Amino acid sequence: MNEVQITDIEWHGKRALCRVDLNVPYQNGKITDDTRIRGALGTIEYLIERGAKVILLTHLGYPKGKVVSELRVDPIASRLSELLQVPVRKCDETVGETALREIEGLQPGDVLLLENVRFLAGEESNSQELARQYAELGDVFVLDAFATIHRRHASIIGISTHLPAVSGLLMQRELRELRRVTESPESPFTAIMGGAKVKDKIEVIERLLETTDQLLIGGAIANTFLAAQGLEVGCSLYDEGKIERAAVILQLAQQKQRTLLLPVDVLVTNTDDETELKVVAVTDVQTHHAIVDIGPKTRRSFADTIQQSRLVVWNGAMGIFEHPATAGGTLSLIQALVHSPAYTVIGGGDTLSSVKLAGCMEQLDYLSTGGGAMLKFLEGSELPGLSGLRRRTI
Repeated sequence: MNEVQITDIEWHGKRALCRVDLNVPYQNGKITDDTRIRGALGTIEYLIERGAKVILLTHLGYPKGKVVSELRVDPIASRLSELLQVPVRKCDETVGETALREIEGLQPGDVLLLENVRFLAGEESNSQELARQYAELGDVFVLDAFATIHRRHASIIGISTHLPAVSGLLMQRELRELRRVTESPESPFTAIMGGAKVKDKIEVIERLLETTDQLLIGGAIANTFLAAQGLEVGCSLYDEGKIERAAVILQLAQQKQRTLLLPVDVLVTNTDDETELKVVAVTDVQTHHAIVDIGPKTRRSFADTIQQSRLVVWNGAMGIFEHPATAGGTLSLIQALVHSPAYTVIGGGDTLSSVKLAGCMEQLDYLSTGGGAMLKFLEGSELPGLSGLRRRTI
């Protein structure tokens, strides 16, 4: 691993400015899922135990550079304090004199959460002035927000131009797990791609043809590939602009002698009567049908492939998993992964939500906190946040 790490620093008395990802879902001011907060605990506890003054930066939601009272991070500070079992102070400002005064009052082992970074107009445009203001708050920058390292935001890439930067414990594990997939995958290696947006995953699918033994494609993404084969997809969600690219990928899979499995049967709804659900072969989809899940034959085929694998990476649901009637394909996939001897690496917000819905969070090997970041890593794209971790010598 080329990144400078949190373990490379003598922390006692130093101000550790940590960019974490505590962007949790909430409703009526209450956090509904604290998974991301729990993911940050290891780094925070490591710093507390070594006497650092811990200063936390996070975003919450999409306030677009304005203060939105519903997106203040006070509930996060309260939940973090409960989980750490230490007081977590919260500052109503993110940078400036008020924040600096709060930090001056910190003792070794204290924790301070600053206000939502996305309240600041220069955050998402990577304002260098804002990055300089952030840097005034700490002695060393700790980047532990893997889910946002593909963003060119001031709190992700700007701070490391002014401060020494290190990776946190969560960041280190994320990179280690994903490099296991990209650099030295065990064979047979199976990748599963689902979800709705072909444009977000087409590059990943093509890149995975270089390393996988089998590639399973489901969800709305599969509809574009079915259309590329000349099959009718009716009123289903698909990306007409990516049909030609999908056809090229299908040809590449043949040339490289890779197994690329698409659905052979699907669950469809009738657009004239959305309560009508039935299973049809992909060759029997009609113009008034909308594909909403993979069918039972496809589920068995996918499960058989997973059972024979040593390593599986999965991103994206097989159908509309939020509704019980169309969740069967995704839930069957999760059960196949749970009972497979393969090491499993899973990521993506909807994917993790489906795993949680199935009650299998503890039964799979690694659940990545990154969705878009994970995809960018798998496709080999630059992750801007990583460059700062290699830039300065501590």
